[in-house]
Amino acid sequence: MYRSHVMVCTGTGCTASGSAPIIEAFEKEVAKNKLDEEVRVIKTGCFGLCELGPIVVIYPEASFYSRVKVDDVPEIVAEHLLKGRPVTRLLYDETVTEDDTIKSLNETGFYKKQLRIALRNCGVINPEVIDEYIAFDGYQALGKAITEMTPDQVIETILESGLRGRGGAGFPTGLKWKFASGNRGGTEKYVCCNADEGDPGAFMDRSILEGDPHVLIEAMTIAGYAIGANTGYVYVRAEYPIAVQRLNIAIAQAKEYGLLGKGIFGTDFDFDLEIKLGAGAFVCGEETALMTSIEGNRGEPRPRPPFPAVKGLFGKPTILNNVETYANVPRIILEGADWFKSIGTEKSKGTKVFALGGKIKNTGLVEVPMGTTLREIVEEIGGGIPGGHTFKAAQTGGPSGGCIPASLIDTEIDYDNLLAIGSMMGSGGLIVMDDTTCMVDIARFFLDFTVDESCGKCTPCRVGTKRLMELLDKITEGKATMEDIDKIDELASFIKENSLCGLGQTAPNPVLSTLRYFRDEYIEHIENKRCPAGVCKALLQYKVVEDKCVGCTLCAKNCPVNCISGEVKKPHVIDQDKCIKCGVCMEKCKFNAIIKG
Repeated sequence: MYRSHVMVCTGTGCTASGSAPIIEAFEKEVAKNKLDEEVRVIKTGCFGLCELGPIVVIYPEASFYSRVKVDDVPEIVAEHLLKGRPVTRLLYDETVTEDDTIKSLNETGFYKKQLRIALRNCGVINPEVIDEYIAFDGYQALGKAITEMTPDQVIETILESGLRGRGGAGFPTGLKWKFASGNRGGTEKYVCCNADEGDPGAFMDRSILEGDPHVLIEAMTIAGYAIGANTGYVYVRAEYPIAVQRLNIAIAQAKEYGLLGKGIFGTDFDFDLEIKLGAGAFVCGEETALMTSIEGNRGEPRPRPPFPAVKGLFGKPTILNNVETYANVPRIILEGADWFKSIGTEKSKGTKVFALGGKIKNTGLVEVPMGTTLREIVEEIGGGIPGGHTFKAAQTGGPSGGCIPASLIDTEIDYDNLLAIGSMMGSGGLIVMDDTTCMVDIARFFLDFTVDESCGKCTPCRVGTKRLMELLDKITEGKATMEDIDKIDELASFIKENSLCGLGQTAPNPVLSTLRYFRDEYIEHIENKRCPAGVCKALLQYKVVEDKCVGCTLCAKNCPVNCISGEVKKPHVIDQDKCIKCGVCMEKCKFNAIIKG
């Protein structure tokens, strides 16, 4: 028994910040102080507060150290682990009160409104040790399902729970399984997992794979038992090396323990998993394109019907869910459908994981009950907008979603509410924007991503999105007319109605939602040739405020094109015809005498 456990985050974020040498430093200092038999250093998954990485949490006190450096380690070992005195200056500031007492993480703004179900083991266990997963009820749900329940009872439990797909449109998970369950034993079937996660800024599935890979194995095996499948495929992007490595380790361990392979739990049920690496194509987030890619072909969508539950991978009945959806399954089997559906809203049960990013203080991973308001996520969990700026909008659903304006910040987030206001849940990316953001530029950014990621199979998406992009370019360059807004509406509707798959059908969403809520910004770009946020370079002008300019000449000396003139100690002038709008003058001015607009 160890008296202290030093948990070090080794998710991608903290690894990139340098958690590996911190682990080495802890192990060295623990050995140096002869604490090997008392203190254990453990690498674990994401704690959620990615902004504060590298993160180290020491139990049993649950002391939360943030932005830890290698040089901090000797002090933490000497003071905390040897003398029992946490180093308060290195602790996450919200856990330390004014009188230097330490409060629980669950009392902080970031954690107190979260409810971890999909992320329950992330930051709690070593993801590379199967015994730790088992110690936290791991594989109990699988044992219960295949030894105490019939396949139909498993499906009915998932159906009754109200679990909906966490990867996109929110289709009922149990219903999908039910469609694929017919003729068990009569034909080969497959269970697939979408771990490709192509949305910009989204990293929910990656974090689950990195911090709790066995939950996916257990859930997919339960799904295989439910529909009568013996083989599963995890389609994960090759750019997730830590996730792939830990999933491979977990699969090998599960096979060694008899939890994958032949005769699981002494029954006649066989199930095995295989990993397929994706090349990062966004279109492969669409289920039929993903299956086409697994088959070894170019990732392009297929017409539906027939749907995958009837004719999917290799032409056989197939179910596909994403990592987060599967991560809920074991708890539902163990706790029951009533437990899960007691969380959330009437039509959206359970919790949702969001990757919170953008102009927000606490960037990271959060899991909240469905029905939590956008205001609670932004202001309480996210800690608000930094730098004295104000909240302007939030983008949910990535390139397939839409922008939610500040006027709707009290919207309860669930599938139906987001659709009603022109956005969608998607996989769970949540990008926060402040008053320095140009909404036309944001629409252009997401559409540019979609244009680049289109597989090109259907004309409405391949050509239509490019034409839509050209219209947005005209607006940001100050070359558009009001007629172009009508053209955008018409073209966007055509693309949505006629594209082959979800990528094209949802591609216009960011444009339509910004037009709906920020039309005045579009009009300002068109009629007054002005970007209110000062972002669109073609419409930008840098000007000298005469009564603030002291004629120090710093701006003129640093201008790369010599477009600033004026005498020493007298106001200067910027030649707009020569100005390349690089912003160096504004950056160098010490008197705030240069403005942009």
